Amino acid sequence: MAGVIIMPQKTELGWVMEIPAEMAAILKVEPGSIAVIHPKEGALETQILPAPSAELKEDFERLFNKYRETCEELKRIGD
Repeated sequence: MAGVIIMPQKTELGWVMEIPAEMAAILKVEPGSIAVIHPKEGALETQILPAPSAELKEDFERLFNKYRETCEELKRIGD
């Protein structure tokens, strides 16, 4: 099996990753959907969130750029 291993990012919600297109097709979810994975009683639970809309992505970019310096400073001091 050739390919790239997608590593989930750890967050306060659990581990988050974008669902690969091939897996999204098998699951019958929209490409770009997000999987949130968290441990529970010796197992892993998964929630699938819909892909962010173009409007949400644009809003994020606009706000991130507006507050870029603040975000960088928070990251520097450890939130």
